[in-house]
Amino acid sequence: MEEEKKLFGKLFNSIDLSSEEHLDLILQNMNKDNAFYILTQAVKLAYESGVYSMGEVEVISKSIRVLTKKEPINSDNN
Repeated sequence: MEEEKKLFGKLFNSIDLSSEEHLDLILQNMNKDNAFYILTQAVKLAYESGVYSMGEVEVISKSIRVLTKKEPINSDNN
């Protein structure tokens, strides 16, 4: 029978960590997509834990969308 890997921990009850080095890799290689996912998981856990009200979660969600919104490229260089 194959030995089951032990987890080092979990970030926000959703992201498995296999070791401290794995956590370091996540931090060193973070990009916008990873950051957005991690923020989303953190807010979701906080809401589920009763830290935020539904209204506060909506404000945080909108804030994240505004910060990550791609700006349209302006073809006029005037």
